[in-house]
Amino acid sequence: MQNDFEYFAGIDWGSEKHRVCLTGRDGQILAERWIEHNGDSLAQLAAWLRQHTSDSPSPLAAAIEIPRGAIVETLLENGFAVFSINPKQLDRFRDRYSPAGAKDDRRDAFVLADALRTDMHCFRSVKLDEPAMIRLRELSRLDDELAQEQNRAANRLREQFHRFFPQLLQLSECADEPWLWALFEMAPSPLAAARLTQARIARLLQQHRIRRITATEVRAVLKTKPLTLAPGAAEAAAEHALLLLPRLRLLHQQRTDLGRRINAMLDELATPPDGQHEHRDAAILLSLPGLGRKIAATMLSEASQAIADRDYHALRCYSGAAPITRQSGKKENRAHAPRHQRAIAECSLPLGAGQRRLRSSKQEALCRHACLRPLAWKSLARHGRPLAQNPHLHAHHPDPLRRTAQGRMTQERLGAPGRRPSPCCLTVDKW
Repeated sequence: MQNDFEYFAGIDWGSEKHRVCLTGRDGQILAERWIEHNGDSLAQLAAWLRQHTSDSPSPLAAAIEIPRGAIVETLLENGFAVFSINPKQLDRFRDRYSPAGAKDDRRDAFVLADALRTDMHCFRSVKLDEPAMIRLRELSRLDDELAQEQNRAANRLREQFHRFFPQLLQLSECADEPWLWALFEMAPSPLAAARLTQARIARLLQQHRIRRITATEVRAVLKTKPLTLAPGAAEAAAEHALLLLPRLRLLHQQRTDLGRRINAMLDELATPPDGQHEHRDAAILLSLPGLGRKIAATMLSEASQAIADRDYHALRCYSGAAPITRQSGKKENRAHAPRHQRAIAECSLPLGAGQRRLRSSKQEALCRHACLRPLAWKSLARHGRPLAQNPHLHAHHPDPLRRTAQGRMTQERLGAPGRRPSPCCLTVDKW
């Protein structure tokens, strides 16, 4: 971006107040002040900046460490150009002015303004997102928070089962399935569980649509010999576990409702406006094989600007697929690229019966997400169209399984000829 600005403002933001430093094109400090974090003070900040730019926002560029927030949106709404930078990069810029490592709010604000003046190419221009994208970002982040809370609560429940009722963990290793909670409420002790009839267990499995295990197998697990504990220990642990179930059910219900909202938002974003036949970004992402709601919502909301600009290098950095070279003398290390190739290979290899029992569903999901995210971002940034309608993919790679030996899969490694490949291997390329 060409640097035609006459004034540069550095904003060291805080939770209660912000430090602002205004410099000219020659790097001299023109003005400084503190700004409180409230509506009136942010409006005064915009007016104060306009006073120094002859009531025109175009000659001024502002630098800040965050890409969104009230102060960023206030400046953008008033017509100012806003640039963001990673805090780690700012730490390196700070070493220019204080090799000893001195740090304070006043210095940081000046470093931001002066670094923007001299190294604007290191900053990222910030733009306002669509209202639908802002809502999708909040829903996606809330889904992550609820997933963490549910995982913590399930771990507590699992710990209680491990104390007095380990038979239930043979049915669900993570203790995070609603049918297991219902089974525990029916029989909150090993002795009561051993007396459950097969018909009652079968009705429970049918209500929760569980087909991976039969009522006979469940009853056989519940009839195994229980642990021998001190008097009252089993009753105390059972009471503790029962008190955790309402919280787990609430989190499960909230995540289910949140998933419906996110799906509705994605469908809305995937629908093209009237009179337009071009594919939207959401439609491109959702057309990728194996790409689900969670990854699509995260990509669209967290990297909306990079996707809109088709910034391939930024998308690789967001997804963690960009290789990091650390070279010194004879030593050279390229990080991240081998990790994703191993993850893709692990997802692609066929599993035997014993391997299926060893690999849990959560581990498989994490491995699959780790390789699908960079593949989807790469396809979107390069081509901007669904894979099914992408002539570049078929023109350059007529057989996706036939690749060169350097960093790519071969058909022999994926399995026997004729085996259907895993969707995550269709666009594997060397990063």
